Amino acid sequence: MQPAISTHVFLQQRLHPGLLDALHRSGAPDGVKTIELFALRHHFDYSDRSAVRDIATWFRSTGVAATLHQPLYLSDRGSGQWSRHVAPNINLIDPEKSHRIVAMDEVKRALESAEQIPIDACVLHLGEKGDPWDTRALENSLTAIEHLKAFAHPLGVRILIENLQNEITSPEHILEILRVGHFDRVGVCLDIGHAHLSSPENNIGIDEAFELLKPRIAQLHLHDNHGTKDDHLWPGTASIDWTNIAKQVATLPANTPGILEIAHDLEETPDSVTSKATQAFDLFKRATEQLT
Repeated sequence: MQPAISTHVFLQQRLHPGLLDALHRSGAPDGVKTIELFALRHHFDYSDRSAVRDIATWFRSTGVAATLHQPLYLSDRGSGQWSRHVAPNINLIDPEKSHRIVAMDEVKRALESAEQIPIDACVLHLGEKGDPWDTRALENSLTAIEHLKAFAHPLGVRILIENLQNEITSPEHILEILRVGHFDRVGVCLDIGHAHLSSPENNIGIDEAFELLKPRIAQLHLHDNHGTKDDHLWPGTASIDWTNIAKQVATLPANTPGILEIAHDLEETPDSVTSKATQAFDLFKRATEQLT
């Protein structure tokens, strides 16, 4: 696994090269190799070409790889009004066609940043928490992926589907979507915390997700929880068995990014994030060493 981290931990702040430096220092003597850009306009303003150019300059000067997480909110557009308690209002498979069009247009705006930033993948969310699996969900998922894949491919960006807390993105249904759509180049971002929530009393949810999705896994999202809420805690601070995760990750290609995607906290500083991220990767290293 290749140590990586998301800017999600700094989501309350405007992203700038100093914050990227702090993330880059985490996890390894020569720094993490991949950083996920979490696309919210008040944080990473993908609509501001000057801001994008500054971020692009940083990535090109350091050689760090970039990935993108799709926007989840429209509420901060132009108003600065955003809160962690605001429900996502971008839904790529919304029952209303007009809402789906708006959602896809916003994701395409974020993808346009790949014209300057060397982004190699974009993580998509299909549906919202608790959404059921049905024919309409399948059809709308196929349309969204096909549309965004066609836009992203010329930019050199691979589309990845993330497992969420809904029926649509269970491992079985992700595979069905990819099979029916003949999406051979679309991959999966396996979110460990979300997989744990599907079976918090043991490792079944995580183990089954790895078993089913392994050939498609291109990224991992790493964070911890107590099995009841999607807390996005630092690994080792809740109930996930990280030795078991290390065993599963050992079956993946060594260059698979393991992205720390941690909840934002106003009390976090660049130095504290660097320190905690380094501790998290050290935890994973020790868990891996126990396997040998």
